[in-house]
Amino acid sequence: MIRVALLSKWHVHAVDYEKEAKENPFIEIHSVWDEDAERGQKWAEELEVPFEPDYERLLSNPDIDGVIVSTPTDLHTELILAAARNGKHVFTEKVLAFTVEECEEILEAVRQNGVEFMISLPRLTKNYYVYAQQVLDEKLLGTLTMFRCRVAHNGSVPTKENPEGWLPERFYNREQAGGGALIDLGAHPIYLANRLVGEPTAVTARLESMRNLGVDDHAAVLLEYDSGALAMLETSFLSYGSPFQLELYGTEGTLMIEGDSVRLKSSHLDQDGWVTPSELPDDLPMPMEQWAESILNGAATSISHKDAKLLTLVNQAAAVSHKEEQRVQVKDIKS
Repeated sequence: MIRVALLSKWHVHAVDYEKEAKENPFIEIHSVWDEDAERGQKWAEELEVPFEPDYERLLSNPDIDGVIVSTPTDLHTELILAAARNGKHVFTEKVLAFTVEECEEILEAVRQNGVEFMISLPRLTKNYYVYAQQVLDEKLLGTLTMFRCRVAHNGSVPTKENPEGWLPERFYNREQAGGGALIDLGAHPIYLANRLVGEPTAVTARLESMRNLGVDDHAAVLLEYDSGALAMLETSFLSYGSPFQLELYGTEGTLMIEGDSVRLKSSHLDQDGWVTPSELPDDLPMPMEQWAESILNGAATSISHKDAKLLTLVNQAAAVSHKEEQRVQVKDIKS
């Protein structure tokens, strides 16, 4: 049994991770810590587990095997480093950190202390991603020339029920969150592009704030690759009814994914026109399931340290690009 401490209910996904941990037969929620003691105490009471206000004391507890991190992003580096150095396995919300330098420090601590690390990048486990990867591996698109992905919702749109939108106000705290739509929701297009297209060489980004919330509420990013392929990434907190869209264009085919609809057109197929696959591959295990398997059985995970680092790299480069109003070469961020 893996006994875990939940670290903070700051992120909106904290309750999702609580649910996943409860439903996993190999994970037991041992205790709660929160930078907001009142919130943490209430959460612990709901879960009927102890609240531990002292993080150092929590990490020194030999009954705790790992931590699930849903804290403000600005606390990730400090808390995850301490957890790893105390031999605790780490599951964390994205992004890992604000800079590549911090990511490298965290990942090195994970390696040196032999703990299992997982970052929650759930769309890398979905059947449409697995199918897209298969299509690329089978060269059904020929040479990939363009990638486009859009993930958006209406979390910042005022309504009668939610005059400020349904996202919590703390999501607009730049110091804690590091940004807005791109660093949070835009993470999904970023890590999908990184996996399906490769490592980007240059980034051009616009992070706009129509509602003047203190962070970007919608954004667009153009990524360039050594191969000449381009990736266009879009995200927004201001879009009602916007479907998930993932599009791959190549010299010999096109893959279109919108919501639950998947269509493929390829010169390598026997029939002309669009083809809808009769069935998609199975989903891979969710990140928390993979994390538990890696701890208990040493199983390899499909989400890697590289995925975590590249996600931060693109976010960091995008922030610089927007601030300086220019194209940014990735090698300058790496250095």
